[in-house]
Amino acid sequence: MQNFTKGFIKNNPVLVLLLGMCPTLGVTTSAINGLGMGLATTFVLVMANVVISLMKNIIPDKVRIPSFIVVIASFVTIVDLVMAGYAPALHEQLGLFIPLIVVNCIVLGRAEAFASKNDVFSSMIDGLGMGLGFAFALTLLGGIREILGSGALFGMKFIQGDAILVFVLAPGAFIALGYLIALINKLRKA
Repeated sequence: MQNFTKGFIKNNPVLVLLLGMCPTLGVTTSAINGLGMGLATTFVLVMANVVISLMKNIIPDKVRIPSFIVVIASFVTIVDLVMAGYAPALHEQLGLFIPLIVVNCIVLGRAEAFASKNDVFSSMIDGLGMGLGFAFALTLLGGIREILGSGALFGMKFIQGDAILVFVLAPGAFIALGYLIALINKLRKA
């Protein structure tokens, strides 16, 4: 259970470790985009951790990293195809960021640092904790940007009139993430 909460709270990939910044800043224009990307990454993390943990004793050291990338790429392909078939609007919004999950340092880092050294169940829980922590951070950031930038949350408009346009643009991602990280650091030190 500690592995689960470690990734979600103490070592949140985005808010504490500052990993995965490309999708964090690129796709979080809305809460639904953040949630979609977070859940896609969670699936890849959990499945890749399980497979890598199962195969850790048969993968030679010389091809360890390329093997991990092949495993991760296989699950990213599954996510990409399923999302294209069953959630085409979200797939179109996330675009190139879905295939980029393959090179997301959170996924490869957990495969190398945890799954390749631990049992299957612990690796699955670690992937789930890190993935849900990533999904939480992306959804939170996307929600903040969507509320401030368009007066809506999950596409439902609740503030009429003008919003703060900068929050739906790229600079808004940096501003919102900066304040969110500052808040998390303050809470962690309190």
